[in-house]
Amino acid sequence: MAMMQQFGRTKSVTKRSSKYVEEALYVWLFKDGGSEVSVRQKLNEFIKSRKRVFKWEVGDTLKKLRQRKLYYPALKLSETMAKRGMNKTVSDQAIHLDLIAKARGIPAAEDYFKNLPESSKNHLSYGALLNCYCKELMTEEAEALLEKMKELNLPLTSMPYNSLMTLYSKTGKPEKIPAIIQEMKGCNVMLDSYAYNVWMRALAAVDDVSGVERVIDEMKRDGRVASDWTTYSNLASIYVDAGMPEKAENALRELEKKNSHRDLSAFQFLITLYGQTGNLLEVHRVWRSLRLAFPKTANISYLNMIQVLVNLRDLPGAEKCFREWESRCSTYDIRVANVLIGAYAKEGMLEKAKVLKEQARRRGAKPSAKTWEIFVDCYLKNAEYDLAVESVANAISIGKGDGGKWVPSHETIKTVMEHFEQTKDVEGAEGFLEILKKATESLGAEVFESLIKTYAAAGKTTPAMRHRLKMENVEVSEASKKLLEAICVE
Repeated sequence: MAMMQQFGRTKSVTKRSSKYVEEALYVWLFKDGGSEVSVRQKLNEFIKSRKRVFKWEVGDTLKKLRQRKLYYPALKLSETMAKRGMNKTVSDQAIHLDLIAKARGIPAAEDYFKNLPESSKNHLSYGALLNCYCKELMTEEAEALLEKMKELNLPLTSMPYNSLMTLYSKTGKPEKIPAIIQEMKGCNVMLDSYAYNVWMRALAAVDDVSGVERVIDEMKRDGRVASDWTTYSNLASIYVDAGMPEKAENALRELEKKNSHRDLSAFQFLITLYGQTGNLLEVHRVWRSLRLAFPKTANISYLNMIQVLVNLRDLPGAEKCFREWESRCSTYDIRVANVLIGAYAKEGMLEKAKVLKEQARRRGAKPSAKTWEIFVDCYLKNAEYDLAVESVANAISIGKGDGGKWVPSHETIKTVMEHFEQTKDVEGAEGFLEILKKATESLGAEVFESLIKTYAAAGKTTPAMRHRLKMENVEVSEASKKLLEAICVE
């Protein structure tokens, strides 16, 4: 039955008239799958149908679309409902601003903010714009906007400060965070769990582990903010990075105590962090607890467990876990197979890697760009350059899972080009460049310098090379310019 618990009341869509969508909007949008293409198609059908929906459905659907990073359809839905006369609260406007920033960029979000009525320019809309600036690492704009919020005497919570501290963390300025903490205290803004965690990370970034421990003590003394499992996963991770495995395991035991709601993410952090301390027994113990708590264990949990076992060089354990996953999974996820394929390749077990790739294909999981990347590295290690180039081509043709282009690493390109140079293989080098052009618009000077050397080594000429360099806007070294004189002859 299409029902939802909302604000303490049960919301139902089962008894409404035919003027409305026949089921909850988010259910209808995801009926053909969760890809952006299918969601956009279903959204267009909904818009054309002129069917009605309840306001709470729109809010819930926007939340789910944002969680899945489907910002374009979320923005289109928000705009459509506004055109249909659905009133936006100030909170709705803040969410709409955030969607505009993600879908159309910061300038469009700034324009939306400027055009809001003055009554809507409160701490929520200002906070949303501030968060957008922080997400885009726009430090000056974020700092100026926070000062503006203070000048306007807007009520400040921990959220804008948390956004700014996260920005400082991402831009390599952890030393600025303690001053923000002191400002929060001076303004009587209560630190939440997130603020304490960012503060701890900032101190860890400057190797002040004793400072991290003082923060934990202060958090306990404060009493207003209850430490949750994320606090102790953060602490354990800091201890691991500092080379303090015993303290890390003490923090992990506290983490387990805090995981009273049996959060899946908590289990996965426990497995990962126990793995980083090298404690295989605890890894297996927590895995058993996870399996009991979640009998229908998700692919992502198996992926995490197999990766940890591989990192601990427990290949038999990883294979056993993989076989268990294979026997139970409803969807054969190539990412899980890739972990074991990568482990086989690293151990020089190329045939086993190939067999597993083919096995995955038969189960309906086509190789991803990551799969082919693993084989690229393996083939280069074995000096099988033709197969490496073929794998690069396959990876580029597939692209990344998020729709972006897959580009081989600088080291891969350099190694392949050096091989063609050494073997005086002009055709091979030119063919490789054609493959690379499908992944990147700019090949760069280093690639063309290697190509020029290949022509020179092979004793071949190419009158058009200077024109190619000009078209690519590439400036080569003086040494390469001298070689051009030899190869650019009619």
